[in-house]
Amino acid sequence: MRQIGLFGGSFNPIHVGHIELARQLRRLAALDEVWLMVSPQNPMKRASGLLDDQLRLDMARRALEDVEGVEACDYEMRLPRPSYTWNTLQALSQDYPDCQFTMLIGGDNWLIFPRWYRAVDILNQYRIVVYPRRDSDIDRSALPDNVQVVDTELIDVSSTMIRQRVADGLPVTGLVPASIEPMVNAYYAPKR
Repeated sequence: MRQIGLFGGSFNPIHVGHIELARQLRRLAALDEVWLMVSPQNPMKRASGLLDDQLRLDMARRALEDVEGVEACDYEMRLPRPSYTWNTLQALSQDYPDCQFTMLIGGDNWLIFPRWYRAVDILNQYRIVVYPRRDSDIDRSALPDNVQVVDTELIDVSSTMIRQRVADGLPVTGLVPASIEPMVNAYYAPKR
């Protein structure tokens, strides 16, 4: 059974923090692969400033071309919307019976996990690996058996920061892979 970690997000845009985190999670959670699930609109977030699905997917694929064991995935884009994690997990489990899926989520999402659609069902059927996020303290002693917290490095970069830097005319060199830097600058530049 292949062990696949699902790391969902808008990746608006993907950046070096996402990639390094995926690498660390793959190793720490003993996964064969990590699939970066480029998500359409998150039901719990506003859509403001969200780049087109296909453009975000293209950037993620290009950024991950040379990253072993990590790939961009468009699976959720083909499912009915809104994209609830439970629905995605059920569809993946049916389409990939030779894979066991593990949810990879940040500490901030773990703290609001009870609000997720069918959270109890997800907990009952899937492993969850939680990585730390700033200001997200997790009581490890109170975690269910199938939930594990791993100590990944906190990488101080965000998609919001990158979009703001591009809007302000500042460089994003070193914050996004060089292979997508021109795309990021073009796609997120202020419209004139």
